[in-house]
Amino acid sequence: MISELDLVHLRRCVELAELALSVGDEPFGSVLVAADGTVLFEDHNHVASGDDTRHPEFEIARWAAEHLTPAARAAATVYTSGEHCPMCSAAHAWVGLGRIVYASSSAQLTAWREEMGLPPGPVRPLPIQQVAPGVAVDGPAPELSETIRALHRRLHGRRP
Repeated sequence: MISELDLVHLRRCVELAELALSVGDEPFGSVLVAADGTVLFEDHNHVASGDDTRHPEFEIARWAAEHLTPAARAAATVYTSGEHCPMCSAAHAWVGLGRIVYASSSAQLTAWREEMGLPPGPVRPLPIQQVAPGVAVDGPAPELSETIRALHRRLHGRRP
């Protein structure tokens, strides 16, 4: 279940996604929050550089592996504007991060891409639980879906 506090962090993820779009990147943003509520790390997509692995969720996993104990990683929450892709889900599980809360799902993104006439992405959009079954997951957040959908429409310059 997504709480009001979760929504605060998800709104920050949307702000980071907007920032990514404003600098020419894909609109995805993520935040890592410690068990005590401290924001530890935040990032947005950097795939415009040509490295399509530069997802913020993957960067969070890398940062957490270098800077947090296994116990701190397990107690932390990753908030993200879009559900983790399989690569990021695997990285999350491998480093032992805790709960994931996302604003929009991979299924929603797939549907939005289809309605804009875009081809599917290069990786099958599997739900997090199919890649990392031991991770607690909450999402999507319906109150943010239309905002995120609009960011993707801006990215692709198309209207439904």
